Amino acid sequence: MASKIIVIGDVNGQFSAAFEKLAALHTKNAFSLAIVAGNLFTNPMDTSSAHDEDITALLNGTIPVPLPTYFALGSHTLPQRVIEKLESGGEVCSNLYFLGKRTTIKTSEGIRIVALGGTLDPNVTVGLSKDIYLPFYTQDDAKALGGAHSADILITNDWPSSIRVGSKVGFTTDQGKPTSQECVATLCSILKPRYHFSTFETFYEREPFFHPEDASGDRRITRFISLAPYNNPSKQKSLYAFSLDLSTSNPVTLPPGTTASPLSRPSKKRAALPDQETYSRFSQPNNHHHRQNKRQRQPPPSPSECFFCLSNQNLATHLLTSIATDTYLTTAKGPLSTSDTFPQLGFPAHILIIPLTHSPTLEAITEPAVRASTYKEMQRYRQALHSMITTVAHRGLGAITWEVARAGGIHIHWQFLPICVDLIRKGLIEAAFKVEAENEKYPRFQARDIGDGKGEENDFFRVMIWSPSEEQSSEASNADASTGAPAGRETSLILPLSSNFRFDLQFGRRVLAKLLGLESRLSWKDCSQSHEEEVADAEAFRKAFKEYDFSRME
Repeated sequence: MASKIIVIGDVNGQFSAAFEKLAALHTKNAFSLAIVAGNLFTNPMDTSSAHDEDITALLNGTIPVPLPTYFALGSHTLPQRVIEKLESGGEVCSNLYFLGKRTTIKTSEGIRIVALGGTLDPNVTVGLSKDIYLPFYTQDDAKALGGAHSADILITNDWPSSIRVGSKVGFTTDQGKPTSQECVATLCSILKPRYHFSTFETFYEREPFFHPEDASGDRRITRFISLAPYNNPSKQKSLYAFSLDLSTSNPVTLPPGTTASPLSRPSKKRAALPDQETYSRFSQPNNHHHRQNKRQRQPPPSPSECFFCLSNQNLATHLLTSIATDTYLTTAKGPLSTSDTFPQLGFPAHILIIPLTHSPTLEAITEPAVRASTYKEMQRYRQALHSMITTVAHRGLGAITWEVARAGGIHIHWQFLPICVDLIRKGLIEAAFKVEAENEKYPRFQARDIGDGKGEENDFFRVMIWSPSEEQSSEASNADASTGAPAGRETSLILPLSSNFRFDLQFGRRVLAKLLGLESRLSWKDCSQSHEEEVADAEAFRKAFKEYDFSRME
Protein backbone atom coordinates (compact mmCIF):
# COMPACT_ATOMS: atom_id res chain seq x y z
CA MET A 1 0.00 0.00 0.00
CA ALA A 2 1.32 3.43 -0.94
CA SER A 3 2.14 5.97 1.75
CA LYS A 4 1.14 9.60 1.17
CA ILE A 5 3.86 12.05 2.20
CA ILE A 6 3.99 15.83 2.26
CA VAL A 7 7.24 17.85 2.42
CA ILE A 8 7.51 21.55 3.29
CA GLY A 9 10.43 23.96 2.81
CA ASP A 10 11.84 26.45 5.31
CA VAL A 11 9.14 27.36 7.84
CA ASN A 12 11.32 29.97 9.58
CA GLY A 13 9.25 30.15 12.75
CA GLN A 14 5.82 30.21 11.09
CA PHE A 15 5.05 26.76 12.47
CA SER A 16 1.68 27.70 13.94
CA ALA A 17 0.33 28.64 10.51
CA ALA A 18 2.25 25.83 8.78
CA PHE A 19 0.83 23.13 11.06
CA GLU A 20 -2.64 24.58 10.64
CA LYS A 21 -2.18 24.30 6.87
CA LEU A 22 -0.90 20.74 7.21
CA ALA A 23 -3.91 19.85 9.36
CA ALA A 24 -6.32 21.01 6.65
CA LEU A 25 -4.45 19.09 3.95
CA HIS A 26 -4.15 16.01 6.17
CA THR A 27 -7.93 15.94 6.71
CA LYS A 28 -8.47 15.68 2.95
CA ASN A 29 -5.52 13.43 2.03
CA ALA A 30 -4.71 11.27 5.10
CA PHE A 31 -0.93 11.64 4.86
CA SER A 32 1.26 9.05 6.55
CA LEU A 33 3.86 11.63 7.55
CA ALA A 34 5.18 15.11 6.91
CA ILE A 35 8.77 16.37 6.57
CA VAL A 36 10.11 19.88 7.11
CA ALA A 37 13.13 19.88 4.81
CA GLY A 38 14.62 23.16 6.06
CA ASN A 39 14.54 25.48 9.07
CA LEU A 40 11.49 24.93 11.26
CA PHE A 41 12.49 27.73 13.67
CA THR A 42 13.82 31.22 13.07
CA ASN A 43 17.46 31.95 13.62
CA PRO A 44 17.94 32.29 17.42
CA MET A 45 19.88 35.49 16.72
CA ASP A 46 16.73 37.03 15.16
CA THR A 47 14.12 35.79 17.63
CA SER A 48 11.30 37.94 18.99
CA SER A 49 8.99 37.82 21.99
CA ALA A 50 6.15 36.62 19.73
CA HIS A 51 8.29 33.76 18.46
CA ASP A 52 9.31 32.86 22.02
CA GLU A 53 5.60 32.65 22.92
CA ASP A 54 5.01 30.34 19.95
CA ILE A 55 7.87 28.09 21.07
CA THR A 56 6.32 27.92 24.55
CA ALA A 57 2.96 26.98 23.03
CA LEU A 58 4.60 24.34 20.83
CA LEU A 59 6.52 22.77 23.72
CA ASN A 60 3.39 22.76 25.88
CA GLY A 61 1.29 21.14 23.17
CA THR A 62 -0.95 24.16 22.70
CA ILE A 63 0.02 24.30 19.01
CA PRO A 64 -1.00 20.84 17.77
CA VAL A 65 1.05 18.90 15.23
CA PRO A 66 -1.59 17.06 13.18
CA LEU A 67 0.47 14.06 11.99
CA PRO A 68 3.92 12.52 12.50
CA THR A 69 6.30 15.25 11.33
CA TYR A 70 10.08 15.05 10.98
CA PHE A 71 12.09 18.26 10.78
CA ALA A 72 15.64 18.66 9.53
CA LEU A 73 18.59 20.72 10.70
CA GLY A 74 18.70 23.66 8.32
CA SER A 75 21.10 26.56 7.99
CA HIS A 76 20.99 27.67 11.64
CA THR A 77 20.90 26.03 15.05
CA LEU A 78 17.79 25.29 17.09
CA PRO A 79 16.48 27.47 19.94
CA GLN A 80 18.05 26.58 23.27
CA ARG A 81 14.73 25.61 24.84
CA VAL A 82 14.05 23.20 21.98
CA ILE A 83 17.50 21.66 22.42
CA GLU A 84 16.86 21.19 26.14
CA LYS A 85 13.54 19.49 25.39
CA LEU A 86 15.18 17.16 22.87
CA GLU A 87 17.95 16.32 25.33
CA SER A 88 15.43 15.40 28.01
CA GLY A 89 12.65 13.75 26.06
CA GLY A 90 13.68 12.81 22.53
CA GLU A 91 10.90 14.78 20.80
CA VAL A 92 9.83 18.41 20.80
CA CYS A 93 6.18 17.56 21.40
CA SER A 94 3.70 14.93 20.33
CA ASN A 95 4.16 14.05 16.63
CA LEU A 96 7.22 16.30 16.13
CA TYR A 97 10.61 14.58 15.70
CA PHE A 98 14.08 16.01 15.03
CA LEU A 99 15.95 14.28 12.21
CA GLY A 100 19.32 15.46 13.49
CA LYS A 101 22.48 16.35 11.63
CA ARG A 102 23.56 12.86 10.49
CA THR A 103 20.67 10.44 10.64
CA THR A 104 19.27 7.25 9.18
CA ILE A 105 15.79 6.25 10.30
CA LYS A 106 13.06 3.87 9.18
CA THR A 107 9.49 4.97 9.80
CA SER A 108 6.67 2.69 10.91
CA GLU A 109 5.66 2.46 7.24
CA GLY A 110 9.12 1.09 6.41
CA ILE A 111 10.27 4.28 4.67
CA ARG A 112 14.00 4.85 5.04
CA ILE A 113 14.93 8.51 5.50
CA VAL A 114 18.55 9.71 5.49
CA ALA A 115 19.28 13.29 6.55
CA LEU A 116 22.42 15.44 6.43
CA GLY A 117 21.78 18.78 8.11
CA GLY A 118 23.61 22.10 8.03
CA THR A 119 26.26 23.36 5.64
CA LEU A 120 29.75 21.99 4.99
CA ASP A 121 32.26 23.19 7.60
CA PRO A 122 35.32 24.45 5.68
CA ASN A 123 37.44 24.47 8.82
CA VAL A 124 37.18 20.72 9.50
CA THR A 125 38.76 18.46 6.90
CA VAL A 126 38.60 15.13 8.74
CA GLY A 127 36.48 13.54 11.45
CA LEU A 128 32.81 13.51 12.37
CA SER A 129 31.12 16.57 13.83
CA LYS A 130 30.35 16.24 17.53
CA ASP A 131 27.61 18.79 18.24
CA ILE A 132 24.41 17.54 16.62
CA TYR A 133 22.69 20.93 16.86
CA LEU A 134 25.32 23.16 15.25
CA PRO A 135 24.42 23.67 11.55
CA PHE A 136 27.73 22.46 10.15
CA TYR A 137 28.72 19.02 8.88
CA THR A 138 32.02 17.54 7.72
CA GLN A 139 33.08 15.51 4.70
CA ASP A 140 33.21 12.47 6.99
CA ASP A 141 29.62 13.08 8.15
CA ALA A 142 28.49 12.78 4.53
CA LYS A 143 30.81 9.85 3.99
CA ALA A 144 29.44 8.05 7.06
CA LEU A 145 25.86 8.25 5.82
CA GLY A 146 26.91 6.31 2.74
CA GLY A 147 26.96 3.30 5.05
CA ALA A 148 23.15 3.32 4.97
CA HIS A 149 23.60 1.96 1.42
CA SER A 150 20.15 3.02 0.25
CA ALA A 151 17.36 5.48 1.02
CA ASP A 152 13.82 6.16 -0.03
CA ILE A 153 14.11 9.85 0.88
CA LEU A 154 17.30 11.91 1.23
CA ILE A 155 17.14 15.30 2.97
CA THR A 156 20.08 17.71 2.71
CA ASN A 157 20.40 21.41 3.38
CA ASP A 158 23.08 21.78 0.68
CA TRP A 159 22.37 20.91 -2.94
CA PRO A 160 24.41 18.21 -4.69
CA SER A 161 27.00 19.76 -6.97
CA SER A 162 26.33 19.62 -10.73
CA ILE A 163 22.67 18.72 -10.16
CA ARG A 164 21.57 21.08 -12.96
CA VAL A 165 23.98 19.61 -15.51
CA GLY A 166 22.00 18.05 -18.38
CA SER A 167 18.73 19.61 -17.22
CA LYS A 168 16.42 21.64 -19.45
CA VAL A 169 14.46 23.02 -16.50
CA GLY A 170 14.97 26.75 -16.18
CA PHE A 171 16.21 28.20 -12.91
CA THR A 172 16.22 31.95 -12.34
CA THR A 173 16.66 33.71 -9.03
CA ASP A 174 17.82 37.04 -7.67
CA GLN A 175 18.85 35.38 -4.40
CA GLY A 176 22.28 34.20 -5.53
CA LYS A 177 23.19 30.57 -6.10
CA PRO A 178 22.27 27.69 -3.77
CA THR A 179 25.21 26.19 -1.91
CA SER A 180 26.17 22.88 -3.50
CA GLN A 181 28.73 20.28 -2.44
CA GLU A 182 30.51 17.39 -4.11
CA CYS A 183 30.16 15.20 -1.00
CA VAL A 184 26.36 15.60 -1.16
CA ALA A 185 26.41 14.53 -4.82
CA THR A 186 28.48 11.49 -3.89
CA LEU A 187 26.08 10.64 -1.07
CA CYS A 188 23.11 10.81 -3.44
CA SER A 189 24.97 8.60 -5.93
CA ILE A 190 25.61 6.00 -3.23
CA LEU A 191 22.13 5.98 -1.67
CA LYS A 192 20.19 6.37 -4.94
CA PRO A 193 17.11 7.73 -3.14
CA ARG A 194 13.72 7.83 -4.80
CA TYR A 195 13.39 11.45 -3.68
CA HIS A 196 16.07 13.97 -2.71
CA PHE A 197 14.76 17.13 -1.04
CA SER A 198 16.55 20.39 -0.27
CA THR A 199 15.57 24.04 0.16
CA PHE A 200 16.34 27.42 -1.39
CA GLU A 201 14.63 30.78 -1.88
CA THR A 202 13.36 29.61 -5.28
CA PHE A 203 11.52 26.38 -6.08
CA TYR A 204 13.33 23.95 -8.37
CA GLU A 205 12.36 20.47 -9.56
CA ARG A 206 14.79 18.73 -11.83
CA GLU A 207 13.82 16.09 -14.36
CA PRO A 208 14.11 12.57 -12.88
CA PHE A 209 17.52 11.01 -13.44
CA PHE A 210 18.63 7.40 -13.47
CA HIS A 211 21.70 5.92 -11.81
CA PRO A 212 24.02 3.37 -13.41
CA GLU A 213 22.77 -0.21 -13.21
CA ASP A 214 23.75 -2.13 -10.09
CA ALA A 215 25.02 -5.73 -10.00
CA SER A 216 21.46 -7.11 -10.30
CA GLY A 217 20.71 -5.01 -13.37
CA ASP A 218 18.41 -2.67 -11.46
CA ARG A 219 18.42 0.98 -12.54
CA ARG A 220 17.15 3.31 -9.83
CA ILE A 221 15.60 6.72 -10.45
CA THR A 222 15.94 9.84 -8.28
CA ARG A 223 13.80 12.97 -8.27
CA PHE A 224 15.53 16.08 -6.89
CA ILE A 225 13.22 18.78 -5.51
CA SER A 226 14.25 22.01 -3.76
CA LEU A 227 11.37 23.76 -2.01
CA ALA A 228 10.92 27.48 -1.46
CA PRO A 229 10.19 28.88 2.03
CA TYR A 230 6.68 28.55 3.39
CA ASN A 231 4.47 31.59 2.78
CA ASN A 232 7.08 33.27 0.58
CA PRO A 233 6.04 36.60 -1.06
CA SER A 234 6.63 35.40 -4.62
CA LYS A 235 4.29 32.41 -4.11
CA GLN A 236 7.01 29.93 -5.05
CA LYS A 237 6.09 26.31 -4.37
CA SER A 238 6.82 25.40 -0.74
CA LEU A 239 4.75 22.22 -0.34
CA TYR A 240 5.22 18.97 -2.22
CA ALA A 241 2.94 15.95 -1.81
CA PHE A 242 3.53 12.53 -3.32
CA SER A 243 2.81 8.83 -2.83
CA LEU A 244 5.50 6.25 -2.14
CA ASP A 245 4.82 2.56 -2.70
CA LEU A 246 7.72 0.49 -1.38
CA SER A 247 6.30 -2.69 -2.91
CA THR A 248 6.87 -1.46 -6.47
CA SER A 249 10.19 -1.90 -8.21
CA ASN A 250 11.83 0.63 -10.44
CA PRO A 251 9.99 1.11 -13.75
CA VAL A 252 11.20 -0.88 -16.73
CA THR A 253 10.44 2.09 -18.97
CA LEU A 254 11.96 5.39 -17.89
CA PRO A 255 9.53 8.25 -17.23
CA PRO A 256 9.36 10.92 -20.00
CA GLY A 257 12.17 13.47 -19.73
CA THR A 258 14.38 11.27 -17.54
CA THR A 259 18.10 11.99 -17.94
CA ALA A 260 21.30 10.24 -17.01
CA SER A 261 22.66 11.06 -13.56
CA PRO A 262 24.48 14.41 -13.48
CA LEU A 263 26.20 13.50 -10.22
CA SER A 264 29.71 12.31 -9.45
CA ARG A 265 30.04 8.58 -9.42
CA PRO A 266 31.45 6.97 -6.25
CA SER A 267 34.43 4.76 -6.91
CA LYS A 268 32.86 1.97 -4.86
CA LYS A 269 29.47 1.10 -3.48
CA ARG A 270 28.76 0.81 0.16
CA ALA A 271 26.14 -0.99 2.09
CA ALA A 272 24.66 -1.41 5.56
CA LEU A 273 25.64 -4.07 8.97
CA PRO A 274 24.61 -5.83 13.17
CA ASP A 275 26.72 -8.31 16.79
CA GLN A 276 25.47 -8.76 20.31
CA GLU A 277 25.72 -7.03 23.63
CA THR A 278 29.12 -5.60 22.76
CA TYR A 279 27.62 -2.90 20.53
CA SER A 280 27.23 -0.70 23.60
CA ARG A 281 30.94 -0.28 24.09
CA PHE A 282 30.79 2.90 22.00
CA SER A 283 28.05 4.52 24.02
CA GLN A 284 28.75 7.80 25.69
CA PRO A 285 28.79 7.88 29.52
CA ASN A 286 25.29 9.40 29.66
CA ASN A 287 23.82 6.67 27.45
CA HIS A 288 21.77 3.98 29.15
CA HIS A 289 22.47 0.44 28.03
CA HIS A 290 19.40 -1.80 28.28
CA ARG A 291 20.32 -5.46 28.66
CA GLN A 292 18.25 -7.81 26.58
CA ASN A 293 15.90 -10.07 28.48
CA LYS A 294 17.23 -13.59 28.06
CA ARG A 295 13.76 -15.03 27.57
CA GLN A 296 12.27 -12.27 25.46
CA ARG A 297 14.57 -10.89 22.79
CA GLN A 298 14.30 -7.23 21.91
CA PRO A 299 14.52 -6.30 18.23
CA PRO A 300 18.06 -5.39 17.12
CA PRO A 301 18.91 -1.69 17.04
CA SER A 302 18.56 0.24 13.82
CA PRO A 303 21.61 2.01 12.33
CA SER A 304 20.65 5.23 14.13
CA GLU A 305 20.65 3.30 17.44
CA CYS A 306 23.60 0.94 16.78
CA PHE A 307 26.82 2.06 18.44
CA PHE A 308 28.90 0.73 15.55
CA CYS A 309 27.04 2.83 12.96
CA LEU A 310 28.42 6.26 12.14
CA SER A 311 24.87 7.60 11.69
CA ASN A 312 24.29 7.19 15.45
CA GLN A 313 24.29 10.68 16.99
CA ASN A 314 25.72 9.29 20.26
CA LEU A 315 28.77 7.72 18.66
CA ALA A 316 31.97 8.40 20.61
CA THR A 317 33.60 10.18 17.69
CA HIS A 318 36.80 10.96 19.60
CA LEU A 319 37.72 7.26 19.30
CA LEU A 320 37.56 7.25 15.48
CA THR A 321 40.96 7.15 13.82
CA SER A 322 40.37 6.41 10.13
CA ILE A 323 37.42 6.21 7.72
CA ALA A 324 37.82 4.54 4.33
CA THR A 325 35.27 3.64 1.64
CA ASP A 326 33.56 0.62 3.22
CA THR A 327 35.08 0.40 6.70
CA TYR A 328 36.55 2.46 9.50
CA LEU A 329 38.98 2.11 12.42
CA THR A 330 38.45 3.05 16.04
CA THR A 331 40.34 2.54 19.25
CA ALA A 332 38.48 0.24 21.64
CA LYS A 333 36.50 1.61 24.55
CA GLY A 334 37.77 -0.13 27.67
CA PRO A 335 40.78 -1.68 25.87
CA LEU A 336 42.23 -4.98 27.05
CA SER A 337 45.79 -3.64 26.79
CA THR A 338 47.19 -0.48 28.34
CA SER A 339 49.89 1.95 27.28
CA ASP A 340 52.37 -0.17 29.27
CA THR A 341 51.42 -3.53 27.75
CA PHE A 342 53.49 -2.97 24.62
CA PRO A 343 56.31 -0.55 25.56
CA GLN A 344 57.51 -0.50 21.94
CA LEU A 345 54.25 1.22 20.95
CA GLY A 346 53.41 3.38 23.95
CA PHE A 347 49.64 3.09 23.45
CA PRO A 348 47.12 0.22 23.91
CA ALA A 349 46.67 -0.55 20.18
CA HIS A 350 43.44 -2.48 20.84
CA ILE A 351 41.72 -1.57 17.57
CA LEU A 352 38.35 -2.34 16.01
CA ILE A 353 37.89 -2.72 12.24
CA ILE A 354 34.23 -2.01 11.52
CA PRO A 355 32.27 -2.11 8.25
CA LEU A 356 30.12 0.92 7.48
CA THR A 357 27.39 -1.52 6.47
CA HIS A 358 24.92 -2.43 9.24
CA SER A 359 24.74 -6.25 9.09
CA PRO A 360 25.22 -9.09 11.61
CA THR A 361 27.81 -10.89 9.48
CA LEU A 362 29.80 -10.31 6.33
CA GLU A 363 27.95 -13.20 4.73
CA ALA A 364 24.62 -11.41 5.38
CA ILE A 365 25.54 -8.48 3.11
CA THR A 366 23.26 -9.23 0.20
CA GLU A 367 25.13 -7.53 -2.65
CA PRO A 368 28.15 -9.68 -3.65
CA ALA A 369 30.16 -6.68 -4.82
CA VAL A 370 29.63 -4.82 -1.55
CA ARG A 371 30.45 -7.89 0.53
CA ALA A 372 33.65 -8.48 -1.45
CA SER A 373 34.82 -4.85 -1.27
CA THR A 374 34.04 -4.65 2.47
CA TYR A 375 36.01 -7.82 3.26
CA LYS A 376 38.88 -6.69 1.05
CA GLU A 377 39.09 -3.33 2.80
CA MET A 378 38.93 -4.93 6.28
CA GLN A 379 41.89 -7.08 5.29
CA ARG A 380 43.64 -4.03 3.88
CA TYR A 381 43.30 -2.30 7.26
CA ARG A 382 44.73 -5.42 8.96
CA GLN A 383 47.69 -5.38 6.62
CA ALA A 384 48.28 -1.70 7.29
CA LEU A 385 48.18 -2.37 11.04
CA HIS A 386 50.65 -5.24 10.55
CA SER A 387 52.98 -2.89 8.68
CA MET A 388 52.77 -0.32 11.47
CA ILE A 389 53.57 -2.69 14.33
CA THR A 390 56.29 -4.43 12.31
CA THR A 391 58.10 -1.14 11.81
CA VAL A 392 57.43 0.54 15.16
CA ALA A 393 58.11 -2.59 17.25
CA HIS A 394 61.11 -3.67 15.13
CA ARG A 395 59.50 -7.03 14.30
CA GLY A 396 58.98 -7.83 17.98
CA LEU A 397 55.18 -7.97 17.75
CA GLY A 398 52.72 -10.07 15.82
CA ALA A 399 48.96 -9.62 15.89
CA ILE A 400 45.70 -11.37 16.70
CA THR A 401 42.41 -10.49 15.00
CA TRP A 402 39.19 -12.11 16.18
CA GLU A 403 35.54 -12.03 15.18
CA VAL A 404 32.20 -13.36 16.40
CA ALA A 405 29.88 -13.93 13.43
CA ARG A 406 26.29 -14.70 14.45
CA ALA A 407 23.20 -14.36 12.25
CA GLY A 408 21.31 -13.00 15.26
CA GLY A 409 23.97 -10.40 16.03
CA ILE A 410 23.92 -6.64 15.55
CA HIS A 411 26.96 -5.25 13.71
CA ILE A 412 29.94 -7.33 12.62
CA HIS A 413 33.42 -6.13 13.53
CA TRP A 414 36.96 -7.43 13.95
CA GLN A 415 39.05 -6.80 17.05
CA PHE A 416 42.78 -6.37 16.55
CA LEU A 417 45.48 -6.65 19.21
CA PRO A 418 49.28 -6.83 18.96
CA ILE A 419 50.96 -9.73 20.77
CA CYS A 420 54.54 -10.73 21.55
CA VAL A 421 55.83 -12.49 18.45
CA ASP A 422 57.54 -15.22 20.55
CA LEU A 423 54.15 -16.36 21.88
CA ILE A 424 53.03 -16.90 18.29
CA ARG A 425 56.17 -18.65 17.06
CA LYS A 426 56.15 -21.03 20.04
CA GLY A 427 52.56 -21.98 19.22
CA LEU A 428 51.23 -20.68 22.53
CA ILE A 429 48.50 -18.50 21.01
CA GLU A 430 46.98 -21.30 18.97
CA ALA A 431 47.25 -23.70 21.89
CA ALA A 432 45.63 -21.24 24.30
CA PHE A 433 42.52 -20.84 22.13
CA LYS A 434 42.20 -24.58 21.60
CA VAL A 435 42.64 -25.42 25.30
CA GLU A 436 40.16 -22.76 26.42
CA ALA A 437 37.61 -24.07 23.89
CA GLU A 438 38.14 -27.62 25.18
CA ASN A 439 37.73 -26.48 28.80
CA GLU A 440 34.44 -24.78 27.89
CA LYS A 441 33.31 -27.90 25.99
CA TYR A 442 33.09 -25.89 22.79
CA PRO A 443 33.42 -27.54 19.35
CA ARG A 444 36.93 -28.14 18.05
CA PHE A 445 38.77 -25.42 16.18
CA GLN A 446 39.33 -25.97 12.46
CA ALA A 447 42.35 -24.56 10.65
CA ARG A 448 40.93 -23.03 7.47
CA ASP A 449 40.52 -19.70 5.71
CA ILE A 450 36.86 -18.92 4.97
CA GLY A 451 37.36 -15.48 3.47
CA ASP A 452 34.21 -13.36 3.76
CA GLY A 453 32.26 -16.32 5.18
CA LYS A 454 30.07 -16.81 2.11
CA GLY A 455 28.78 -20.38 2.08
CA GLU A 456 29.30 -21.01 5.79
CA GLU A 457 26.22 -22.84 7.11
CA ASN A 458 26.86 -22.04 10.78
CA ASP A 459 27.70 -19.10 12.98
CA PHE A 460 31.37 -19.06 13.93
CA PHE A 461 34.16 -17.56 15.99
CA ARG A 462 37.26 -16.76 13.94
CA VAL A 463 40.78 -15.92 15.08
CA MET A 464 43.53 -14.86 12.67
CA ILE A 465 47.08 -15.15 14.04
CA TRP A 466 49.83 -13.27 12.20
CA SER A 467 53.58 -12.95 12.77
CA PRO A 468 56.16 -11.07 10.69
CA SER A 469 58.93 -12.87 8.86
CA GLU A 470 61.87 -13.49 11.18
CA GLU A 471 64.45 -11.53 9.20
CA GLN A 472 64.27 -8.38 7.14
CA SER A 473 66.37 -8.92 4.07
CA SER A 474 65.10 -6.35 1.58
CA GLU A 475 62.02 -4.28 0.97
CA ALA A 476 61.08 -6.41 -2.01
CA SER A 477 61.23 -9.70 -0.16
CA ASN A 478 59.66 -8.25 2.93
CA ALA A 479 56.33 -7.35 1.36
CA ASP A 480 53.62 -9.08 -0.62
CA ALA A 481 54.02 -7.92 -4.20
CA SER A 482 50.27 -7.64 -4.88
CA THR A 483 49.11 -5.97 -1.66
CA GLY A 484 52.14 -4.28 -0.17
CA ALA A 485 51.49 -6.12 3.10
CA PRO A 486 54.53 -7.08 5.18
CA ALA A 487 55.70 -10.64 4.68
CA GLY A 488 54.75 -13.00 7.45
CA ARG A 489 52.98 -16.18 8.48
CA GLU A 490 49.25 -16.37 9.15
CA THR A 491 47.01 -19.03 10.66
CA SER A 492 43.23 -18.84 10.52
CA LEU A 493 41.20 -20.86 13.05
CA ILE A 494 37.43 -21.31 12.88
CA LEU A 495 35.18 -22.44 15.74
CA PRO A 496 31.80 -23.50 14.21
CA LEU A 497 28.78 -22.54 16.32
CA SER A 498 25.17 -23.63 15.92
CA SER A 499 22.56 -20.88 16.07
CA ASN A 500 21.34 -21.92 19.54
CA PHE A 501 24.81 -22.56 21.01
CA ARG A 502 25.52 -20.53 24.15
CA PHE A 503 28.81 -18.85 23.34
CA ASP A 504 30.68 -16.32 25.48
CA LEU A 505 31.06 -13.22 23.33
CA GLN A 506 34.13 -12.26 25.39
CA PHE A 507 35.87 -15.58 24.62
CA GLY A 508 38.61 -14.00 22.48
CA ARG A 509 39.31 -11.27 25.00
CA ARG A 510 39.34 -13.80 27.87
CA VAL A 511 41.93 -16.03 26.19
CA LEU A 512 44.25 -13.12 25.46
CA ALA A 513 43.77 -11.60 28.93
CA LYS A 514 45.06 -14.82 30.49
CA LEU A 515 48.02 -14.98 28.11
CA LEU A 516 49.00 -11.38 28.82
CA GLY A 517 48.46 -11.58 32.57
CA LEU A 518 45.60 -9.09 32.34
CA GLU A 519 42.87 -11.13 34.07
CA SER A 520 41.74 -8.00 35.93
CA ARG A 521 40.81 -6.51 32.54
CA LEU A 522 38.57 -9.34 31.34
CA SER A 523 35.57 -7.04 30.94
CA TRP A 524 35.80 -3.82 28.95
CA LYS A 525 33.40 -2.28 31.46
CA ASP A 526 36.08 -2.65 34.17
CA CYS A 527 38.64 -0.81 32.03
CA SER A 528 36.97 2.56 31.71
CA GLN A 529 39.16 5.57 30.95
CA SER A 530 38.56 9.26 31.32
CA HIS A 531 37.64 11.15 28.19
CA GLU A 532 41.08 12.76 28.21
CA GLU A 533 42.80 9.36 28.38
CA GLU A 534 40.71 8.03 25.50
CA VAL A 535 41.53 11.08 23.39
CA ALA A 536 45.25 10.76 24.19
CA ASP A 537 45.35 7.05 23.24
CA ALA A 538 43.44 7.65 20.02
CA GLU A 539 45.73 10.51 19.06
CA ALA A 540 48.86 8.46 19.82
CA PHE A 541 47.60 5.64 17.62
CA ARG A 542 46.53 8.05 14.87
CA LYS A 543 50.00 9.60 14.82
CA ALA A 544 51.75 6.22 14.61
CA PHE A 545 49.35 4.91 11.95
CA LYS A 546 49.36 8.04 9.80
CA GLU A 547 51.90 6.93 7.19
CA TYR A 548 50.17 3.53 6.83
CA ASP A 549 46.63 4.91 6.60
CA PHE A 550 45.62 4.36 2.98
CA SER A 551 42.36 6.32 3.48
CA ARG A 552 44.43 9.53 3.66
CA MET A 553 46.06 8.82 0.34
CA GLU A 554 42.96 8.11 -1.75
